[in-house]
Amino acid sequence: MSNYLGIDWGERRWGLSFGDDLAVATPLPALIEKEEEKRWLSLADIVTKRRINAFVVGYPYNIDGTEGFKIKEVDAFIDQLSKKFSLQVHRVDETLTSYEAEQATPKSKRRDQRSSGIVDSRAATIILQDYLDQIHPL
Repeated sequence: MSNYLGIDWGERRWGLSFGDDLAVATPLPALIEKEEEKRWLSLADIVTKRRINAFVVGYPYNIDGTEGFKIKEVDAFIDQLSKKFSLQVHRVDETLTSYEAEQATPKSKRRDQRSSGIVDSRAATIILQDYLDQIHPL
C-alpha cells in the first residue's frame, strides 16, 4: 500500500494532504509553528503515524512553464526532506493551486484561513490530487 503526503511548502506554513491507493487526496492541518524545527518534528510525527512512503511537493513553475523565483528554496526544502526521511519525493507543478484553493473561501474569511494554513492545505490537496490522477488514471 502506498501512502502519500502532499506538501505545499511556504516559508511560514506547510500545507499538507494525505492520499493512498484509493487515489483521493484529503487535507490535513497545516504545519504553522513559528519555529521551523518544530514544523520538522511535527512532519516526522505525521510521516510515522500515517506510514508515509513518498512525498508529493508543489513545484513553483511560472504560468509559461519556466522556473519560478521560489524554485531554489523549494529545492532546498526537498533536499532536507530527502535527507531526513529517505523517501521518494515527486514534484508536481503547483501553478495557480493557491489561487484555486483560495477561491473556495469567501473573501471576508480569506485572511483568517490563510494564516491558519487552511488555504495551504487545500493547495496541498490539489497538488496531491493532480499527482494521484496521473498515476491512477480513470
